[in-house]
Amino acid sequence: MINSTSESSTNKYHLPKRIILVRHGESQGNKDDTTYSVTPDYKIPLTTRGIEQANQAGSRILDVVSGHGSSENWKVYFYVSPYVRTRSTLREIGRAFPRNRVLGVREECRVREQDFGNFQVTERMKVIKETRERFGRFFYRFPEGESAADVYDRVSHFLETLWRDVDMNRHHHDPNDELNLVIVSHGLASRVFLMKWFKWTVEQFEYLNNLGNCEFRVMELGAGGEYSLAVHHSDEEMLEWGMSPEMIADQKWRANAHRGALNDNCPWYLDAFFDHSADSNDKEGEDVKSNNCIDLPLA
Repeated sequence: MINSTSESSTNKYHLPKRIILVRHGESQGNKDDTTYSVTPDYKIPLTTRGIEQANQAGSRILDVVSGHGSSENWKVYFYVSPYVRTRSTLREIGRAFPRNRVLGVREECRVREQDFGNFQVTERMKVIKETRERFGRFFYRFPEGESAADVYDRVSHFLETLWRDVDMNRHHHDPNDELNLVIVSHGLASRVFLMKWFKWTVEQFEYLNNLGNCEFRVMELGAGGEYSLAVHHSDEEMLEWGMSPEMIADQKWRANAHRGALNDNCPWYLDAFFDHSADSNDKEGEDVKSNNCIDLPLA
């Protein structure tokens, strides 16, 4: 929950208009699984196709942040995973942006790929991934590696830093300009980022599909001050990502909701955890309900 001091400070600089999550382009590992057995994951490069995808993504992202050419006062700040394939993706994306539009770039280790262990023997990894499907994608921890839950924890820490960066204006953002934050990362890190932000449950996460190479998700600030995927993306797109109708309805509500408002129709804030909830007209019951309000998850 944002306290009054933090909210006042943030209003001074204004919130980013958009936060855009981008997956890297096609890597040699995406093309050939055996690459992981001879090359450290963080050193795996993009393929020629991946470079082309990243270049095209730069043009598409430019189109989004410039309002299809209608905005004159936009700026962009990048965060990037330290892996070779994400840094190479950023390099190609960056070719689309005039230098005077880029406020800065920061390498951020906490949005790196899920750790699957060190060198990955192909046949062994096939068995391990089959086991993960039986166990559950979120909680399964790779031997000598991480679970998605571990990635969730470090991405949560990154979100706290991201909020402080906005709150303290570390982006050196002129409040008269539209600030766009672009995070060039990996598929799972992007999904858990969204999970954390929108308070999706583990069950909801399990149904989410991975982003394609150089696909991106646009969280845009709605008219009332909440971020929503529905401002930029269609219902059909969100369904393809594995979002349920209830999740999509929440995104559409957020597109016009006032910051801090309560979405009474959001089932996973209360209804999903109880078989029934007794009605109450007393103040104690009202207090319980108020504690389920939606807040900006960066704090």
